[in-house]
Amino acid sequence: MRIRIVDAFTDRPFAGNPAGVLLLDAFPDDDRLQRVAMEVNHAETAFAHRLPEGGDADWALRWFTPVTEVAMCGHATLATAHVLHTTGAHQGQVRFATRSGVLIATPGEDGSITLDFPTAPLTPVEIPAGLAEALGAAPVAAVDTGPNVGDLLLELADEKTVLGLSPDHKALAAHSARGVIATACAEDPARGHDYVSRCFFPNVGIDEDPVTGSAHTALAPYWSERLGRPDLTGLQASRRTGVVRTGLRGDRTLLTGRAVTVIDGELLA
Repeated sequence: MRIRIVDAFTDRPFAGNPAGVLLLDAFPDDDRLQRVAMEVNHAETAFAHRLPEGGDADWALRWFTPVTEVAMCGHATLATAHVLHTTGAHQGQVRFATRSGVLIATPGEDGSITLDFPTAPLTPVEIPAGLAEALGAAPVAAVDTGPNVGDLLLELADEKTVLGLSPDHKALAAHSARGVIATACAEDPARGHDYVSRCFFPNVGIDEDPVTGSAHTALAPYWSERLGRPDLTGLQASRRTGVVRTGLRGDRTLLTGRAVTVIDGELLA
C-alpha cells in the first residue's frame, strides 16, 4: 500500500503541517484505518478512494488523527489534492465526498491549491472560568465555532502573547469539543500576514497542531469582520509555522496554500 507524507500549507519541506496520504481502491474497516493513522502518528492521515463517474464527488475522503476520526480537516485535504495532482491520479478541480459534505480543491497556475470549505458559524460566548489559567493568558473575547469545527476561538491581547503561550493541555481539554484556537491581530501587516494563531487540540490527541485549515474557516470570518476585508493571510505560529490565505465568500471560505511531498514509500503491514 503506497503512503506519502506531505507537508501542507508551506512551500518548503519540514515546515507546515505533515499529513499521511493513502489512495485506496476502497476503505477497509475503521479499525484498520485507525491503526494506520496511529502508526503514521501525524496530526491527521487522509484516506481516499475514487468514486464512480457522474456523481456529486470524484473521490471519497476520510481523516484520522492518531486516536479518532475527525469531521473536517483542511491540511490533509490540501495534502490529498496535492498527491492527486502531482501523481496524475486526478487532473484539475477535485470534489471530495466527506463527513462535512462535498469539499472542492482547485489547483492554481502558481502551484497553490484552493480549498472551498463551509464557513464556521461564530457565536460570542462568555470566557469560561479557569480558561485563562489553563491557557496561560487572559483572552479578551471568546467565540464558539459551531459543530463542524468544534473549537473555542479566543482573541488575545496581541501577537506577542499568542507566540508566548505555553498552555496546560490537560486543563484546556475541558473547555471545548475539539480544542482551542488562540489568535491576535498581526503587529506588523507589512511582514505578510494579517493575523496570527495557534491551535491546541488535546481532545483528539494533538497538543498543538502545526497548521490547521479547518480553524481558518472560523478565523477568516472573525478577522474579516474586524479588518473590513474578505481576503486575508493568516500565519499559524507553531514551531513549524505555516501560511493560509483566506477568502470569505459568505457561507463558504476559501483556504489557499501550497504543499510539498517529503516521503513516498510503501506500507508493508
